[in-house]
Amino acid sequence: MDSEQSFLANYNLSDYDRPSVTADVAAFMIRAENTGSYRKNPENKLLLLLIRRGGHPFKDMWALPGGFLQRGETVEQCALREIEEETNVKPVSILPVGVFSQPDRDPRGWIISHAYASVISEESVRQTGRDDAADAQWFAVSFTCGDDGSYHLTLSYADITLHAVLQAETTHFRRTSFRIIDSGGLAFDHAAIIAAALSALREEAKHYDAIFDFLPEKFTLSALQRVQETIMNVSVLPANFRRMVSGYVEETDEYVRGGGHRPAKLYRRKAEPL
Repeated sequence: MDSEQSFLANYNLSDYDRPSVTADVAAFMIRAENTGSYRKNPENKLLLLLIRRGGHPFKDMWALPGGFLQRGETVEQCALREIEEETNVKPVSILPVGVFSQPDRDPRGWIISHAYASVISEESVRQTGRDDAADAQWFAVSFTCGDDGSYHLTLSYADITLHAVLQAETTHFRRTSFRIIDSGGLAFDHAAIIAAALSALREEAKHYDAIFDFLPEKFTLSALQRVQETIMNVSVLPANFRRMVSGYVEETDEYVRGGGHRPAKLYRRKAEPL
């Protein structure tokens, strides 16, 4: 029987077709916008980072930050490297969304994408387009399900509006895949990746895993509630929210003052949730 060393010496990897591999990142941020009244809390918008492609294919169209895997790096390292190279934004962590491997998803050839979602704090943002990105901007996100069961993804920045229509296909292990009906002007299959990332992020937010990454180390409970409501696109009674989140946070001795409101106690995330 041949040894493993002998087997590997005669093994020819070029005998098998090999796809190229990319990583794409749906990077989200929540931005507080002043309502103009000190009596009202700032309104929060969920934003998504898009780059305008500087080269073919899909030149000048909007897409997710991403790029090709390089020799010697993991797919996760590729995702973090690409988003920083193209936008000067470095996420603290990334959430796996899924593998996108439709044979015709990229006109350049057989290219498989590993997709991730990330959460970026507003303080860390530097939205300068770099590398092969002609521009990078934060788009306001709306993601809703219509009466006919189709999903509507609307991304807007200044006078630019991208509107994609999708259909949910399968759900496995809390991850939903989507089929594109209308890409809305987004490059590649990125409308489906964004929809899957939003679905995954909302699922994680149900378990309070993702929402803390939108906030500084110390935060008010009202700020934490606004983050979850923004991600989930729902409203929760403050008393119910405080009860649900009580096992995940702990009080500090600090307060936030100003803005016409009474001082609010600051909390932090528990190291080990109950």
